[in-house]
Amino acid sequence: MINGQIRDKEVRVIAENGDQLGVMPVKEAMKLAQEAELDLVKIAPKAQPPVCKIIDYGKYRYELARKEKEAKKKQKTVEVKEVRISPNIDTNDLNTKVNNAKKFIAKGNKVKVTLRFRGREMAHMQQSKHILDDFAEMLAEVAVVEKPAKLEGRSMSMVLTEKR
Repeated sequence: MINGQIRDKEVRVIAENGDQLGVMPVKEAMKLAQEAELDLVKIAPKAQPPVCKIIDYGKYRYELARKEKEAKKKQKTVEVKEVRISPNIDTNDLNTKVNNAKKFIAKGNKVKVTLRFRGREMAHMQQSKHILDDFAEMLAEVAVVEKPAKLEGRSMSMVLTEKR
């Protein structure tokens, strides 16, 4: 709440430099704020009596927005990259996929390894689980299995994350 929105009878007032001006009626506090060509802002509405500060409200909002933006910059978003393989994959192709997954993990992303089944491959789903296990084993020095291999419809997938 700022200026005219403050409906309390008495408030504790803090000057722009941080000095306590004491408890006074709202009209008197408003007069002080107007003389300094600043705003009266309620900063602690739950206190007894409520605490108001004489500050430049526009500058205050700008500072809050800037702090929020800085905090957002520092946080890191983790993406989930997907590596798709099939049950009849050759060794060299598997090595290529493993190298791609290593690159993704090195950048700090999670890797979802999906083993896709088509047609007659559906009959041998459980025998193909070892491919995912081998994939995880090849990445054992840089990654750890976050979600173990799970069958979802026509595909089996697991999620790998960076080793801590």
